[in-house]
Amino acid sequence: MNYLLQPKKYQSLMSDEGSKAIMDKTIAFFEKMGKTRITEDYNKKVWYREFIDFIGKEQIFAKLLTPSQYGGGDPDCRWDTARNSEYSELLAFYGLGYWYCFQVSILGLGPIWMSPNEKAKQKAADLLKKGAIFAFGLSEKTHGADIYSTETSLTPKTDGTWVANGEKYYIGNGNEAEMVSTLGKVKDGTDDYTFFVTNYRHKAYELKKNVISHQEYVSNFALHDYPIGEDDILSRGPHAWDSALNTVNIGKFNIGPASLGVAEHCFYEAITHAANRVLYGIPVTAMPHVKKNFMDAWLRIVGMKLYQRRATDYFRNATAQDRRYLLYNPTSKMKVTLQAEDVINLLWEVIAAKGFEKDTYFSLGASDIRGPSKLEGTVHVNVQLIRKFMKNYFFNAAAYPPVAPDFSLKDDLFLFNQGPTKGLGSVQFHDYKPVFDANKQLPNVAIFIKQIELFRELLEKAGPDKAQDMDPLFSLPLGEMFSIVVYGQLILEQAKFDNIDPDVLNQIFDFMVRDFARFALQIYGMHNTKDEQRAYCKDIMLIKAAGDDAQYERVWNKYVYVLNGEYAMNE
Repeated sequence: MNYLLQPKKYQSLMSDEGSKAIMDKTIAFFEKMGKTRITEDYNKKVWYREFIDFIGKEQIFAKLLTPSQYGGGDPDCRWDTARNSEYSELLAFYGLGYWYCFQVSILGLGPIWMSPNEKAKQKAADLLKKGAIFAFGLSEKTHGADIYSTETSLTPKTDGTWVANGEKYYIGNGNEAEMVSTLGKVKDGTDDYTFFVTNYRHKAYELKKNVISHQEYVSNFALHDYPIGEDDILSRGPHAWDSALNTVNIGKFNIGPASLGVAEHCFYEAITHAANRVLYGIPVTAMPHVKKNFMDAWLRIVGMKLYQRRATDYFRNATAQDRRYLLYNPTSKMKVTLQAEDVINLLWEVIAAKGFEKDTYFSLGASDIRGPSKLEGTVHVNVQLIRKFMKNYFFNAAAYPPVAPDFSLKDDLFLFNQGPTKGLGSVQFHDYKPVFDANKQLPNVAIFIKQIELFRELLEKAGPDKAQDMDPLFSLPLGEMFSIVVYGQLILEQAKFDNIDPDVLNQIFDFMVRDFARFALQIYGMHNTKDEQRAYCKDIMLIKAAGDDAQYERVWNKYVYVLNGEYAMNE
């Protein structure tokens, strides 16, 4: 069994023929384009016109990003998080830039589908059918995504219309987006937030530049008395504020799958290169440190896939009464993206100079992989968000009905009606302990349980004081440790559904134990850590994973080394 995405033996997670066709057509498009063309376009920073023409011709974005209500009877139109996650992984497997076009279209559509403006929704659906792309005009140069400080203004005129003025920065697709969901403040004495729609073709829309050196177009644009009518207003007041944050919630969830796709393609290139090289008279992959890097990289990829798949079920089944996704989402954004960076680092240590060669996918992936962890909130922002849930997660569990694996052919409409973005501290979670206990026959899961128990006791008996809580140097590694527990929980939940080989699962928890100890060491070494806290951290650090050489070799031979030559993109 190959746990990694393999385009030439592709098996979609979706059961319906329409979704399978979307994936298969996309694979065929990229494999026909070939690696030479993809790498050359990347290096020359060529805007991906051919890709945009393809998604228009095949109605790809129209099918993936139009809720069925607005799909005009097309049975393949729905907003399905499971399907969008799968597509994100597939696009990034071929290049993060192609995924980015999809991602920022998702963000641009968020405030539209959340809006009560039916004309705008129908317009978006019609444009999607015509192959349009979309953009999310939120960030500004001086303030970034600090929407409190938004300077873009919407000023009323005497005839009941408005004019928009201001500059936006870091706006993906801003060069060709037919609808740019733009955030501003109404200058009528209320200072209300508002989302309104602009279009890149209008003479009052000045496209100033691409702010990055890439084939993606991340625009800086300015509005100069841009006329806005009633039909262009998406939302106003608290609804606009909530639309901004809730749209980010939706978009954020596609970032983990993108990192995963990049890591998978890089893995294939790296192991095929290394397995076919002989240095100092022995194959490179026979060297213990090289084997270790590939093992760790592969196991981390499998962990990423298991976590992301299970988190998708909670995302799809979210309701106003079940908001567990609000923890699992930033954990995906923060944890999966950083795991992908670790994977690239591990692989690059092996292939060394090969990773710089401009005709490899690896050179693209290595250049781009640092990006996802910095989109839709930095790691630090997402860790601090995660920490809001820590108390209830450990000390105030609630009963929920089981959430089954969800590949149903339905719209995830709650995402467009998430409600006010507050009350995070009141969100409750099901008890994490049973799934760990059900796997404690695996030595490294049992060891991880001991670490969790010590961590929980640290929080209960020697938790951070107010000053430590406000100090990111202390609170961030604490939040990282919490995220590893959440990560492990969902990995185990998904492993049961996928019937994962216990050997693989035990080896995954080998690196989980090591990672947990590493963050305990960070807290131990802080100058403001108290002696009692330091004692807990010391106990956590001194717990080591259980080695099993025979098991290690089984996983290496059965799952990892066999990926030598398993996939190479068409030239």
